[in-house]
Amino acid sequence: MSFLEIFNGYDRAEVARDIAACGAADVQRALAAEHLRLGDFMALLSPAAQAYLEPLAQKAHRVTQRRFGKTIQMFAPLYVSNECSNGCLYCGFNAANKVARRTLSLDEVEAEARILRQRGFRHVQLLTGEAPRAVNVDYLEKVVRRVRPLFSAISIEVFPMDEAGYRKMVAAGVDNLTVYQETYDRQLYDRLHPFGRKKDFDWRLTTPDRGGAAGLRSIGVGALLGLSDWRTEGFFVGLHARHLARSWWRSRVNVSFPRLRPADGGFQPLAPVSDRALVQLLCALRLLMPDAGLVLSTRESAALRDSLLPLGITQLSAGSSTAPGGYGHEHDGSEQFAISDERDAEQVCAMLRASGYEPVWKDWDSAFQN
Repeated sequence: MSFLEIFNGYDRAEVARDIAACGAADVQRALAAEHLRLGDFMALLSPAAQAYLEPLAQKAHRVTQRRFGKTIQMFAPLYVSNECSNGCLYCGFNAANKVARRTLSLDEVEAEARILRQRGFRHVQLLTGEAPRAVNVDYLEKVVRRVRPLFSAISIEVFPMDEAGYRKMVAAGVDNLTVYQETYDRQLYDRLHPFGRKKDFDWRLTTPDRGGAAGLRSIGVGALLGLSDWRTEGFFVGLHARHLARSWWRSRVNVSFPRLRPADGGFQPLAPVSDRALVQLLCALRLLMPDAGLVLSTRESAALRDSLLPLGITQLSAGSSTAPGGYGHEHDGSEQFAISDERDAEQVCAMLRASGYEPVWKDWDSAFQN
């Protein structure tokens, strides 16, 4: 069964009501459970769980330490294009924004990749907008093959592909796929995406399943926090992640927690998410998905990233640029959004070691499979 069929079996308003109706006894039962049911997950997302944030955080910490120890995987984003034909109202790459556009040549991509490698990174995430004429499967395949010798792991966070496209990516050397649904509110999604291929809610919702079917080593999902009620969005993120873990058990599931950041276009959050809410969401997802990778990017401040670290985070980016060519030429292209934690990789690693964690640059090699 695809996630679309599962998703269509839920009424969003009913989910929101069920979460709001959870009481203290429901939260206590969820905190005592060894394996969470969806009802327990709802309780941990509920307003009633706000009074239990400390025991929730402590349990999330214990579960994470038991599964992952004190290691944090380091990665860096590499934007290869900011050209886009979509009209996503919250995104700096929105086709309607009058910003400088560029797609890197293969030589330019390699130059950016070599900078990241010199900084220690062995795991890189390639990102693009959605512009079929400038950036398509063939272009991305060439990019992957060009930089593959420089990295032990390559992720993509690009335009949704069909299963054949993802199989090409796997053959070229891509390990991981990340696709944010942005919002699981179908009506809101339609309003926020007035034009472009991304307007197709169902196509995007089923993208992680196509990646799993193609054999990608890990699949990442998430909602863009700040677009809609975080409790309901968090429930559907957890539902989606749980479905992927059960359906594509050979693939690891990752969950990210991107909050809206300032970007060209001036879009303001429709439903701001506080730091406490982010903690509650992160901890609830850790207890629902004990084996999932939890990812925190430089969208968040240095202080907040440091404080969230023990609660369940397993992957951090550092020294990030969200503009194509941004590592070699700081002001070459418009950014997708402004970052908040501006520490470089060395500074983030120093923080990790001071906190008793070990930064991991390489945790995978394709030779293991061959």
